[in-house]
Amino acid sequence: MRERLEWGLPLSPRPWQVLAEQCGLTEGEVLACVHRWQATGLIKRQGLVVRHRPLGIGANAMVVWDVPDARVAEVGRRLAREVAVTLCYRRPRCLPDWPYNLFCMLHGIRRERVLAQLAAIVERQGLADLEHRVLFSEQAYRQCGGRYAAEPSP
Repeated sequence: MRERLEWGLPLSPRPWQVLAEQCGLTEGEVLACVHRWQATGLIKRQGLVVRHRPLGIGANAMVVWDVPDARVAEVGRRLAREVAVTLCYRRPRCLPDWPYNLFCMLHGIRRERVLAQLAAIVERQGLADLEHRVLFSEQAYRQCGGRYAAEPSP
């Protein structure tokens, strides 16, 4: 069941019932299992995934930051609270060529709007002293949620 959920719920008036039938379970068993997974923290939330590019959201920027190690957790938490930031994570530096250790994503219809959002974040969070670069996506080859199992068989 978990493997099937990774690929999304079916678009149906009764998606849990369809999932139950696919797994050989009852709808009640599926819902009880999902509630148990939520209670134990295995799954955090349920929601829709909107494909932003067909909506005209084509300016997708990864902002990479060179943050002193002593400040990276604090700066990461502050960036993560910003509404415009959709992802924020720490990664190791690859010195000497890549000094960046904090990454976040911003999205918008136009690059100018994304850059304005970033400027507002830098000002609001007091991050002007931190070196950063903005890397706009040029081509999307794939985007999906995390997959931790092979595609389920029909």
